[in-house]
Amino acid sequence: MKRALITGIKGFTGQYVAAELERHGWEMWGLGSHPEAGDARYRHVDLANAAGLEATVEEIRPDAVVHLAAIAFVGHGKPEAFYQVNLIGTRNLLAALAACEKTPDCVLLASSANIYGNTTEGILNESSPPNPANDYAVSKLTMEYMARLWMDKLPIVITRPFNYTGVGQAESFLLPKIVAHFRRKVDVIELGNLDVWRDFSDVRAVATAYRRLLEARPAGETVNVCSGQAHSLREVIAMAEGISGRAIDVRVNPAFVRASEVKTLCGDASKLRSLIGEWHTPPLEETLRWMLEG
Repeated sequence: MKRALITGIKGFTGQYVAAELERHGWEMWGLGSHPEAGDARYRHVDLANAAGLEATVEEIRPDAVVHLAAIAFVGHGKPEAFYQVNLIGTRNLLAALAACEKTPDCVLLASSANIYGNTTEGILNESSPPNPANDYAVSKLTMEYMARLWMDKLPIVITRPFNYTGVGQAESFLLPKIVAHFRRKVDVIELGNLDVWRDFSDVRAVATAYRRLLEARPAGETVNVCSGQAHSLREVIAMAEGISGRAIDVRVNPAFVRASEVKTLCGDASKLRSLIGEWHTPPLEETLRWMLEG
């Protein structure tokens, strides 16, 4: 049985990736920044703890690594935390993996499509120029450049997931916030800019893509994970109204409008499919129905 190590295993994405890998015969181990009792294969290690990471990696000796631990909420209140966790934390992990006697077969690093920022291009592929518009995106792009320094020592694959969602995602993220308002049957919701367009995938499909990338082991590659179709926030509201059978009064709160808002993000998943074979994410309406009715 192959052994996989997931950082951030107790987080939203981590739980789905762990379940996906376990269903396909992997032995799951996890790292996280919070204590967790009763799980023999979970280790409480902060990414800032370089020595602790090295000791833990040497203990587990994983065949594959999925690095998901990060500060992912763009509106996080402490900009410096993006760099401490997303950049320095990732470097500490790569150093620990490189120092381990056993080299993993694949190290998957989750970056973000936010690195593309605001662009005049339509559908974004991996060669589209980066143009990060906030500290989160800058931290992820810098992490990508830093990771290249380790590609001669480790079989690294970098993913650039576009927006994705599903049951269990925190309400600080946009779609879960909208879903929660409909589930609670409230009459009014306050949002920011309604004229933003995003490429949404289903977290279950993202987990499948990650598992198949671990199996394919395309070392040195950077890969978009996306649906290839963008929806506006107005469309999302309309879908939720259609599924729930109830209308909601949407009010724009200026406090929720970000000056550095990325207006449109839509990706090209051709490279992903060339590496792992045919892959699809459910239509957004199907994912929303799962979230609203689940």
